[in-house]
Amino acid sequence: MDTETRPYRTGDREAVLDLTRDAAAYVADKGDGLLHVFVPHATAGIAIIETGAGSDDDLLSALADLLPADDRWRHRHGSRGHGRSHVMPALVPPYATVPVVGGRLLLGTWQSICLVDLNVDNSEREVRFSFLAG
Repeated sequence: MDTETRPYRTGDREAVLDLTRDAAAYVADKGDGLLHVFVPHATAGIAIIETGAGSDDDLLSALADLLPADDRWRHRHGSRGHGRSHVMPALVPPYATVPVVGGRLLLGTWQSICLVDLNVDNSEREVRFSFLAG
């Protein structure tokens, strides 16, 4: 298996960060197999969604409705509502796997691989790209 880790900066606000170009570049010379994308953080996830047409903002809005940034959370360090960031990976998992054929991601027309980060207390993230040849 081939693998590498890349750093990303999500800033001090909730973010949906498109990783598709980096993922495509990573698999470009790899042939056929599977790309596995993993974020090794307890407060971030990986989603395959449409971006640029409002879906990324819709996802953040839906997560805000499901996981309000208030004081209901038992996990209470950091900023207000930080505990919700620890629950989010149960809804947006910390991984995704995408088929690769001929060094090309087999995503649908409007699909993008995105890092989802609700944790405003940690602006630095790492994402691991791993390729399993088929």
